[in-house]
Amino acid sequence: MPENPKNSFIARSGPLRSYTVTSLQANLGRLCNLSCNHCHLAASPHSTEVMPREVMEEIVRVVAEEEITRIDITGGAPELNPNLKGFIEMLSGSGPEIQLRTNLAAIMEPEQRGLAEYLNDKQVKLAGSLPCYQEANVSNQRGDKVFNSSIAALALLNSLGYGKKNGPALDLVYNPGGPFLPARQDELETIYRRELQQRYGISFSRLLVITNMPIGRFRSTLSRGGRLNEYFNILQSAYNEENLSSLMCRSQISVDWEGTIYDCDFNLALGLPSKMEKTHISSFDRSSFDSRMIATGNHCFGCTAGAGSSCSGALEVSG
Repeated sequence: MPENPKNSFIARSGPLRSYTVTSLQANLGRLCNLSCNHCHLAASPHSTEVMPREVMEEIVRVVAEEEITRIDITGGAPELNPNLKGFIEMLSGSGPEIQLRTNLAAIMEPEQRGLAEYLNDKQVKLAGSLPCYQEANVSNQRGDKVFNSSIAALALLNSLGYGKKNGPALDLVYNPGGPFLPARQDELETIYRRELQQRYGISFSRLLVITNMPIGRFRSTLSRGGRLNEYFNILQSAYNEENLSSLMCRSQISVDWEGTIYDCDFNLALGLPSKMEKTHISSFDRSSFDSRMIATGNHCFGCTAGAGSSCSGALEVSG
């Protein structure tokens, strides 16, 4: 992303400090069954980065000792990590709310037979990525046949109670198909609900709208098309100072497959670690990370533009 000191993110936002850490995001690795063209992590079936059990055990210890209330499991495709079930088993005794991020298609891989039932039994909440309710748009981002696998996964999850009244949460995640800001989250959710129910009989809990970050494969795509500066200008022009207080980095840390701590998953993708002296999960303690200075860069305009963006969707949600 272009660097201009006068227009940099830090010049607009000022230094950012965190609040109390209440959430931990565990990135189980870059291994994925897909190679989506918007992926900020550049995950793929050929990636070799996979979190070992030893790092998972350190995370479980920290969650229990530091009273972390929520753990968000992500990747890549976390389903492909052979230690996933063991990780969930260990976390189930620690008390936090557990959420798994899935591209949905991974659940339908032959090796994952029975995983959906297991997740339901453990009451693991799900955040399933579905860039659009139309097959052509999903195919453009994720490849042929992925849409059908995603719909099949949603049907299976619905049959288990996911996304239904009194069932585990099944949130869907939307991101734009190009270099533009997403529409309002509440409006898109209404459309998603109508189209998925009418076309496929699918129901879900909430729609989470996430702005594409100008990093990873999306940045490469913008650069090849000569649109990186254009997209940066869109994000910068839509900068909204009111979003600063709600940024996910202010109450969450992200841990990669090696145990290194980052302020968010986007910093993780960029290799931009926390500014703390000790940045491995084995050395984590709440007192040192609360009120820490957050590492920022111009990519942070992606989280502050318009209605704002986080792994939990828009920061400003219209009713």
